[in-house]
Amino acid sequence: MTDTTVRTRELNLYRQYFELVAAGTKTIEVRVKYPNLEGLAAGDSIRFRIKGTDETCDVRVLRVIEYETFEALLDGEGPANVNPCASRDEQLANIRSIYGPEKEALGALAIEIKRVVADRA
Repeated sequence: MTDTTVRTRELNLYRQYFELVAAGTKTIEVRVKYPNLEGLAAGDSIRFRIKGTDETCDVRVLRVIEYETFEALLDGEGPANVNPCASRDEQLANIRSIYGPEKEALGALAIEIKRVVADRA
């Protein structure tokens, strides 16, 4: 028997990245391979929230790819898909300021996402 239940995860996101996701211009979310992301797969949903606010943005997961390093992830996915407003080097510095070397050692996840806009009835 196959489990076809769509799972929704809620993840915090800094405002600058939240705005890019909400605009549909950020199509790759970068995360560390934490245990709570185990099993994240195409078809799942993510609700991004700006921490401490009620602002949310829903996306559908299109694919999840694991990379050994953030550098390999940026090279494999293309920096413009991760953050169209920053150079590759700026992005690498920003990602590493969020996640230290011990976190990067866990593995880097590239999560391809597509903004889901709720129907207004």
